[in-house]
Amino acid sequence: MPDLHWTIPVARWSSWPAAASAAPDIGFIEPIVRRRLSTLSRIALKVAHDCVAQDDVRVVFASRHGELRRTTDILRSISAGEPVSPTAFSLSVLNAMTGVFGIARGDRSAASAISAGAETLGYALLEAYAQYATQPASPVLLVYADEPADPRYGTIEDEVQGGAIAILLNQETAAGQLVCTLSGAGAAAASVSVSASSQANPAEAGADADAEARFATQSQALQHCLDTRRSAAWQGTGVTWHWSWHDGAA
Repeated sequence: MPDLHWTIPVARWSSWPAAASAAPDIGFIEPIVRRRLSTLSRIALKVAHDCVAQDDVRVVFASRHGELRRTTDILRSISAGEPVSPTAFSLSVLNAMTGVFGIARGDRSAASAISAGAETLGYALLEAYAQYATQPASPVLLVYADEPADPRYGTIEDEVQGGAIAILLNQETAAGQLVCTLSGAGAAAASVSVSASSQANPAEAGADADAEARFATQSQALQHCLDTRRSAAWQGTGVTWHWSWHDGAA
């Protein structure tokens, strides 16, 4: 397949690690709503709030599994003949976070939700870019949040790491450019594999400054690129996703 390139103007970005011991601060959400939210929605709302001010913003939310754990609990209740909470049901849909976020901000801007298996984050970046390109005067907020599926679903190929990342697309206040590339098989021959333990240390990701670190999940690769400003890649089935950073606005 031919390479596909697009460049995202990054005004702000935020992340929340899956291994964080502290709970995310989402004090901007009313307590009556806040206590009903899942961990997934909480971390998504946290990073989203970090990236936006008071201006209206379109939202693209992405998650491979979404509120699967809440849905699983609902199915358990149904199986046991127990009543299902209407609130739990309404918060079990993939786009639950976007609704809560829009209501809390009083923002009626468009919002969409994407799930595309192991490539969810990559295609969400493409969707966010496409929406921004059609209307550059209106910022777009990309929010990705995920968590591993319930063990009862068995082994899942290319399972997610968990955690959340948000990126605000806005050329007027861009601090840098995130270059995204989707290429065919074999295009990442110059990549160098790194373990999860070495990704925290850029020096261990590869001695060659031009080498491209390769990661087990898309979120790990993107996080590495944003944190270190060094290229990163993720190998899928027949395709490779690449990310690189360029300082300053285009």
